[in-house]
Amino acid sequence: MIIDYGAIGLKVGLEIHQELATKKLFCACPTLLSDKTPEGTVIRRLRPTQSELGEFDRAALAEAIKGKGFKYQMDSDTTCLVELDEEPPHSVRDDVIDAALEISLLLNAKPVDEVHVMRKVVIDGSNTSGFQRTMLIAMDGWIEVEGKRYKITTVCLEEDAARKVGETEEYIEYRLDRLGIPLVEIATAAEFSDPETPAKVAFYIGQLCRMTSKVKWGLGATRQDINISISGGARQEIKGIQELSLIPKVIEFEAARQLGLLKLKDELNRRGVKENPCEIRKVTHIFENTACRMIKKAIESGADVFAVKLAGFAGLLGMELCPGRRFGTELADRARVFGKVGGIFHTDELPNYGISDEEVSKLKNEMGASENDVVVLTVAKPKDAENALRAVVERANMAIVGVPEETRRALSDGTTEFMRPLPGAARMYPETDIPPIPIDKRRITKIKKKLPERPEQKIERFMKSYKLSRELAEQMVFYGDFRLFEDLLKRTKADPTLVATLLTQTLTSLRREGVQVERIRVEDIAEILILVRKKKIAKEGISEILREISSGISVKEAIDKLNLWSISERDLCEFVRKVVCEKKSFVLERREAALQPLMGILMQSLRGRVDGETVHKLLEKEIRKVLREEAK
Repeated sequence: MIIDYGAIGLKVGLEIHQELATKKLFCACPTLLSDKTPEGTVIRRLRPTQSELGEFDRAALAEAIKGKGFKYQMDSDTTCLVELDEEPPHSVRDDVIDAALEISLLLNAKPVDEVHVMRKVVIDGSNTSGFQRTMLIAMDGWIEVEGKRYKITTVCLEEDAARKVGETEEYIEYRLDRLGIPLVEIATAAEFSDPETPAKVAFYIGQLCRMTSKVKWGLGATRQDINISISGGARQEIKGIQELSLIPKVIEFEAARQLGLLKLKDELNRRGVKENPCEIRKVTHIFENTACRMIKKAIESGADVFAVKLAGFAGLLGMELCPGRRFGTELADRARVFGKVGGIFHTDELPNYGISDEEVSKLKNEMGASENDVVVLTVAKPKDAENALRAVVERANMAIVGVPEETRRALSDGTTEFMRPLPGAARMYPETDIPPIPIDKRRITKIKKKLPERPEQKIERFMKSYKLSRELAEQMVFYGDFRLFEDLLKRTKADPTLVATLLTQTLTSLRREGVQVERIRVEDIAEILILVRKKKIAKEGISEILREISSGISVKEAIDKLNLWSISERDLCEFVRKVVCEKKSFVLERREAALQPLMGILMQSLRGRVDGETVHKLLEKEIRKVLREEAK
């Protein structure tokens, strides 16, 4: 897929949400996710309300159409009355504000004089109160990546939502343990005009946050949202991108999707297609003897088949917008979101799925569809089918005008799917339970004095102070636990390169093998490093020892079991001398070339009990000795 992003006027902005490693924002509950059986469940229903201007937020109205209730799982370890919305929020925690301010200053942003907590209407059930609390912390920042400066428009602090754990026809089920976890939201200007740069900037911002040691790390702790638009298109908010590597593909596919929708609009206008009325008909009788197992099973369970005509849309529902997404997919997304249906069928793809030519012909006749029209059908209960097909017609009519503004969910293949209409500006209003929080200059000065190193500064220091290669220093700072690295050096006085390699490569390799490295204690790693420094064991045996202690045994037990205690220098010299003596004819025949084959024999026998470099030197010495004696 080749797109001239400059020609299409691509604009991309980032919103990065980073969890803080503190307690919850408005209470003292821990920020832990629980996997135990919940202690209780609460059922709620949420409804949209008017803003002070008498307006309803369109995203809230869209959620209300679904008509679902919400079940909230809770337990006393991670949840209190604040999360249940049975008690007002407590004052915002000072340590949370300080962490957000520290991140803001690293982003060169200007902190506000006074923090005001605002309510943002959210009635998808992910917040028990029907709104999310958010507050502006700083503005007008910037960062530099690859020699270019990029604007940070705002840094906000907000509460994370409850996590979704299940869904039925009647209810969406949430776990309240995640609700209230503090999130720092970092928004950039919409100034990116290519797919690759946003990922680089997001990576650097994530690393800046890491430098504070006050953020969580790992899958789910950082989430990226992207705002994307092209000339003639519309702004789309793509939510929930957890892997940075997916950002370029999401941008590429979304740009292609909007280009496809603009081509669709042009074709509909060329055909003179006008807005379609929503005339839904029950057509179950046509499929009473159908061979389509999906429809047959649904009818037998009490559902009916309903259909609607889209005049002038023939051949367009199969139009590919981007890889893996057709216009028919866009309609099916809307039907599923608003109608609780499994999907839709349409005559652009029929006969298929067991639906016959005769059934398609009867369907078109029943709906009064010409060769220029397409008929869309779904199988559901009347109310669900009506909501689904009404959403289909509304989305089809939007295509005549252009690209609608939407909030979309990122999928693992880089495509996206519809979640809800893009929220409007009428959903934000002040929080009445929490007074404003003044931010005085002394507080800012105190934080400035303790700002951590930036990633590039830490890399240079690691190279200078610990003699790490640039590659290893970057791995340690960007992907490793640099705090643990320096802690282990203080504890063990071990070789810095060995420690960095262990943390960034050895543990990663073991994890890929399926070893549960999280069971390995820091104290055990420190003990191993001290034993290596004292030459009690060889560094070549570290992987095997770590693999063993992950099962729960001690370091000493693992070394005993593997027989990896280092042999004495005298015994090692004798062993090398013996092997060379036994292979004397081979040495005389191959001369210096015998070194590598004999190294293999020795290291296989010694099995990580000795340093390979030491063996190499001793073997080289013995081979030269044999060759000198032969020369005499």
